[in-house]
Amino acid sequence: MGPAEPSRYATLSVATCNLLNLANPGRVYYPHQDPYSQHEFEHKIDWLGERFATLNADILAVQEVWDEAAFKGAVKRSRLHYHLVAAPGAENSPGQHGAEGTPRLGLATRLAVDELRSLHDFALPQPLEIPGLGVHRHFERPPLLATLRMKHGQGIRLLNVHLKSKRPKFLLDELGHPLEDRDDPKVAALATLRSLMMRGAEAAALRGLVVDLLNAGPAPLIVVGDFNDGPHSVTTQLVAATSEVAYDRSARRLALFNAYDEQSEMGLRSNVAYSHIHQGHPEVLDQILVSEGFLAEGRFSIGDVRRIQYFTDHLNEGHNRSRSDHGFVRALLRLRLPLQD
Repeated sequence: MGPAEPSRYATLSVATCNLLNLANPGRVYYPHQDPYSQHEFEHKIDWLGERFATLNADILAVQEVWDEAAFKGAVKRSRLHYHLVAAPGAENSPGQHGAEGTPRLGLATRLAVDELRSLHDFALPQPLEIPGLGVHRHFERPPLLATLRMKHGQGIRLLNVHLKSKRPKFLLDELGHPLEDRDDPKVAALATLRSLMMRGAEAAALRGLVVDLLNAGPAPLIVVGDFNDGPHSVTTQLVAATSEVAYDRSARRLALFNAYDEQSEMGLRSNVAYSHIHQGHPEVLDQILVSEGFLAEGRFSIGDVRRIQYFTDHLNEGHNRSRSDHGFVRALLRLRLPLQD
């Protein structure tokens, strides 16, 4: 792609943000976890509002929303205007809280919304049995699929995901009491394997969804969110299938590409990229993947990835649940406008 003429291109900014258990004040979201006080809550949505304003993204994809009202409150504090602000499955009604069991995903966007759908169940080609848990048939945190349209009519599909964490999955009884000895390292290893298998099953299910979406039509696809694993991990590659491209260029049509690797403004890649710090080690868990349509030299290219930015300063300030334990990631994409007659 040659030098861009500003009048011939439109830009689209996309951000992904893990909000770290965003819930209304006084609401118990996990057993044995203290709810937010009114003061903590106000501090959290103020902080999030400031971060959202800094990101100023056209599409804001978020994870860990327990109460949609809290998400809407944080967006309101940003003083940005969005066409839609929603977190399906975390809606609040009088006398009732939103999500139960696990948090949900949310979306704020300036684009027109043709469809917004939360995906709970999945079916793999063969059932996957998780030791002690049975067949894994649903996402712990249902992905959010949005079909969007830009002002010039270009369709965009976005999939917001939050895969199973690496936290060991110990067996519990119906009341939530432990059935296993968590201090036994052999038991802990099996519990960690359960989490890995669940995350792998979810990744394989997402791969099937990605293939179906890319086969369904020409609109480009953006997959964003907290993968709870790095860009080169087995689970991320299950979703992206980028490695196939090295052997078969035609495989690019059904592959996803790490936006960080596809930046046109290459100088920015010299920055160290990370979105989470675990036991002192930085890692990239929060990712933005794009389909071939956003490759500058792609056969079906409609634009490119200009740059990726990581907003991580707060991660060096120590843990504080009134902020987030994840950095936020923003991609600036460029789309070619249709030629005028």
